[in-house]
Amino acid sequence: MQSRILGTTMPVLEFELNPNESVISEAGELSWMTTSIQMTTHTQFAGGGGLFGVLKRVAGGGSLFMTEYRAVGGPGGISFATKLPGHIVPVEVGAGNEYMIHRHGFLCATPQIQISLGFQQSLGAGIFGGDGFLLQHVAGTGTAWIELSGELIVKDLQPGETLLVHPGHVGAFQSRVSFQITTVPGIKNMIFGGDGIFLATLTGPGKVWLQTLPISKLAHKLMEYMPARREQTAQAAVVGGIVGSILDGMR
Repeated sequence: MQSRILGTTMPVLEFELNPNESVISEAGELSWMTTSIQMTTHTQFAGGGGLFGVLKRVAGGGSLFMTEYRAVGGPGGISFATKLPGHIVPVEVGAGNEYMIHRHGFLCATPQIQISLGFQQSLGAGIFGGDGFLLQHVAGTGTAWIELSGELIVKDLQPGETLLVHPGHVGAFQSRVSFQITTVPGIKNMIFGGDGIFLATLTGPGKVWLQTLPISKLAHKLMEYMPARREQTAQAAVVGGIVGSILDGMR
């Protein structure tokens, strides 16, 4: 198996598979492939914990199905592209070297990689689409490719070293890094700070990958340009004008 990452702003991961070699991904990640690639969609790889692992993953918002892409009858090629401007990062997974990645971070992997729900915490309505904060656990043996949006910043935390991060900027980290969700200190900071009320606390030792373009923040900014949002704003302006005119007439 050979792989290469092409492109810059919107990279694509290309594989050249020898006969009978395969890679796995969540359903819907395929970009293009040659005719010698055989697709098989199932739940076998979806949890790493049998039926309970699959159900736990789905309950956490993950996909029920995983797809295996195998070269049959000769070599084959398959490609996976990023969904947002960003980076594709390969990580080697093995005993004592497992990872936690953000909920949309898993792109594809070699067949012995297991993906399961690693962390879930509700952060209130309106945060991350109201679905709470989720992390996926990457275990097993082999190579996984993860997708991180925006620019990529890597921190190598020393033992006891702590980093406070807006949850959306957490791209991935080695599972030996201690992780928890905390609140921003101080009532005034929570209400008027404009940075939200939650922070992720990551404590070393271990490596952390930070992403500069959280999907939740991107979605929030795009909402300002959605037709429905503009209509609501226009309606509010009309209602405000009518109310203002009535109040002026009552003076």
